[in-house]
Amino acid sequence: MIDTSMPDTLSVNEKEYEIIELLGKGKGGYSYLASDGKQRYVLKQIHHEPCSYYQFGNKIQAEINDYNRLKKIGIRIPEMIDVDVENERILKKYIEGSTIYELVKSDCMKNEYIEQVRDMCRLLYPANTNIDYFPTNFVVQNGVVYYIDFECNDYMEEWDFENWGILYWSKTEEFLKYLAEHS
Repeated sequence: MIDTSMPDTLSVNEKEYEIIELLGKGKGGYSYLASDGKQRYVLKQIHHEPCSYYQFGNKIQAEINDYNRLKKIGIRIPEMIDVDVENERILKKYIEGSTIYELVKSDCMKNEYIEQVRDMCRLLYPANTNIDYFPTNFVVQNGVVYYIDFECNDYMEEWDFENWGILYWSKTEEFLKYLAEHS
């Protein structure tokens, strides 16, 4: 049985952070809104729950490598502030705003957000890189789209934005099916 209760606090390299709320659960970990009493952060706790459609190696090292790869390419991502390798935790800057998923769901999506992701693709594809284009992985802050996940992989056409990601960036059949299954 997997314990899915939310902790009150988590530490990163022996510094305690109050856990405010669960922001989401992904293939590789749980992301929490956390605070040190002064600022808010995202604290990601790596998990080792099975994922039938994705194979992982060393998850914490993959996060570090992917972060560095995306920074080098020039993708807008939150700053990685600290990494606790032993406890498999990452502390990153909190980008406040609505996810693309929330914007699509509430009919507040704008074409300019899609254009910003296409701008990211113009950097990613020549670098032989795809990111996870699912709309929960993008936050809009003051009209600017940020990729808030660090996952990236070598480019494959079937998983690029035009062939897969775009299917979830409006109220398509795929988006509505996902919404019905996860509501």
